[in-house]
Amino acid sequence: MYVEWRWEWSFEILPQMLWATLNTFLAAGVGYAIAAIVGILFMLGQRTSYKIINIPTREIVEFIRSTPLLVQLFFVYFVAPQFGLTLSAWVCAMITIGLHYGTYLSEVYRGALEGVSKTQWEACRALNFSTSYNYRKIILPQAFPIAIPGMGNYLVGIFKDTPLLATIGVAELFFTANSIGAYTYRYLEPYTMVGVIFLVISLPTAFGIRRLEAAVNKAQGKVNV
Repeated sequence: MYVEWRWEWSFEILPQMLWATLNTFLAAGVGYAIAAIVGILFMLGQRTSYKIINIPTREIVEFIRSTPLLVQLFFVYFVAPQFGLTLSAWVCAMITIGLHYGTYLSEVYRGALEGVSKTQWEACRALNFSTSYNYRKIILPQAFPIAIPGMGNYLVGIFKDTPLLATIGVAELFFTANSIGAYTYRYLEPYTMVGVIFLVISLPTAFGIRRLEAAVNKAQGKVNV
C-alpha cells in the first residue's frame, strides 16, 4: 500500500518533535557528564596499586562493558525495585547511561595516559615534582589530545543510544515519534523526522569534534616548538 508524505501534517507535529529533541539533548548531556566523572573514578580504580580496589574495579568495568545497555536499563528499572531501589524513568536512564559509558570512557582515559611517553613520567619523578603538578602541567596536557577522538565518539554514541530510553518510558525523540504514530497510525513522517534530526545533529557534532582535535593538536605543536 502506497503512503503519501503529508507536509502539512509534518509541520503540525514538528513542535512536538523539537520539544522531544530537547529532552534527547538533556538525556545525552546529563548521561555524558555522569559518564565522564564515573570514567575517571573507574580509571583511577584500575590504576591503583591496591589489589582490593584494582581487581573489583576491573571486573565491574568488564562486566558492564560486556552486557547490552538495554538489558542494564531493564534491570535497573524493573528488577531493582524488587530489592527496594525504586527510581523514576529519568533517574534510571541517567544512572544507567552514566555507568555504561563511564566504563568505556575509563578505557579512553587509561589509554590516553598510557599514550604519554614513559620518558615524560620518568622526567617528572626525576625532577621530584608533586603528583598534582605532574598531572596538571605535564601529563594531562599531553593526554587530552589523545583522548579527544574516543571521548567524541562516545558522545555521539550516547546521543544515538537515547532511543533505547523509550523502552522504559522516557519521553525522548523516538518515544514521542512512536506515540504520535500509535495515536494517528501514521509512522512515515515521525520516524523519518527522527532519522533526519539525528543526522542533522550527529554530523555537525562529529565535525566539531574533529575540528577541536585539530585545534588542540595544533596548539600543542606550537607549545612544543
